[in-house]
Amino acid sequence: MPIDRAKAMAATFPVGKATWSNDDVILYHLGIGAGVPPTDPNELAYTYEKNLKVLPSFAVVVKFHPTGDILSLPGLEFNPFMLLHGEQDVEIHQPLSPSAEGVTGQMKIADVYDKGKAAVAILEIHAKDAGGTPLFTNRMALFLRGEGGFGGPPGPKTGNVAPQRPPDGVIESESFPQQALLYRLNGDKNPLHADPDFSAMGGFDRPIIHGLCSYGITLKAIVDRVLDGDVTKVARYQARFAGVAFPGETYVTSYWKEGATILLECKVKERDALVISNAAVTIR
Repeated sequence: MPIDRAKAMAATFPVGKATWSNDDVILYHLGIGAGVPPTDPNELAYTYEKNLKVLPSFAVVVKFHPTGDILSLPGLEFNPFMLLHGEQDVEIHQPLSPSAEGVTGQMKIADVYDKGKAAVAILEIHAKDAGGTPLFTNRMALFLRGEGGFGGPPGPKTGNVAPQRPPDGVIESESFPQQALLYRLNGDKNPLHADPDFSAMGGFDRPIIHGLCSYGITLKAIVDRVLDGDVTKVARYQARFAGVAFPGETYVTSYWKEGATILLECKVKERDALVISNAAVTIR
């Protein structure tokens, strides 16, 4: 059935609840490569509970229960094998604590765009702390191949375009061979990231790193090398997933300072292949 934009956007989801602990935060940080070298004070701030800080991208792995099921949503029927996670946007309303209880999350379909050959559904989760104060907003652009042509709006033009000048800096971040195996413990157990046979079915000669892992790796690079390790300076991080990385490859993040915004893109060094594009960190 064709996409019904109005019906999809009118859908309601249950309010979910979430908790997390120091261990959850540390596991996330280890999964995106923190802890190298292990005795570095800044790395210990990611991996040791003594002075633990929280990288804002941790918000993408916070688990709310119950959650809505977009695979059975009226007005948004699609083949799940044609679904791609196209973009991720995290907006931080207040710094994240290393542990939390009573956090609530309300999910909604914010919009559905018609790209001709595909539809793009914007899924939002608005999180509040136990006192009801806004905590963070997750926005995911879900690219639904083959579902375009339903007559909806085309959506905004692509933003966060890197300037036509040399970058202000370039940061290299090495991933490790077991990176995807560790990151999947944050909750995404898709066999594409662990099972060589399943990866081959997807067209890859070996398992790939999670897109959201790449998302965290690049944000950490900017926080550590541009923002002096201060996670509280990040107000928002937007990124488009332009390609894949394989465990063990080297991320090369180029950045441009534009006032209160840091524009960036990331490639893998070994293949000169783009992984993240149209990305921006907004500084508070």
